Amino acid sequence: MRTTLETERLVLRLPRPADADAWSAATEDVEVMRFIGGSSGAASQSIELFLERWDANGFGQYAIERREDGALLGRLGLLVWDTRDWRRSTLPDAGDAAEVELGWALLREHWGHGFATEAAEAVRDAAWADLELERLVSLIHPDNARSIGVAERLGARFERDVESADVGPLQVWVYER
Repeated sequence: MRTTLETERLVLRLPRPADADAWSAATEDVEVMRFIGGSSGAASQSIELFLERWDANGFGQYAIERREDGALLGRLGLLVWDTRDWRRSTLPDAGDAAEVELGWALLREHWGHGFATEAAEAVRDAAWADLELERLVSLIHPDNARSIGVAERLGARFERDVESADVGPLQVWVYER
């Protein structure tokens, strides 16, 4: 998959170790992390994992950069889940049980400006074109109204509830080509 995507207001690019300071504002914010799991304060480890997943899957999370000033707004991209226990995984490890998720997390100060929807639309469309996927999902905590709104604006439909071994209760929202 392409490692850089551009929209009217955004540049989506591979994360860099230098992003750790800016990304720590998200990983240390309890409200940002509340619905997505993971440990707080782990910005540099998150970036390393994002890059490892690019190597393993040929796709992954992008850093979202605002064009006008180069500010890091968050991360958004594709993740692999193993549907046997709904844990984050890789394509080789999950095999036939793999489900590809379109997922995002933005620094709180950038919520409510349409950045997640704009970036997610670009990644979804690139996934259709580059990976020839017929289906993507977003796994969203049932109480995360903001992310449910993003998924709905992108045309996703609710499919079912699942229980993640790592995150807890999630809803599967489906995008079909």
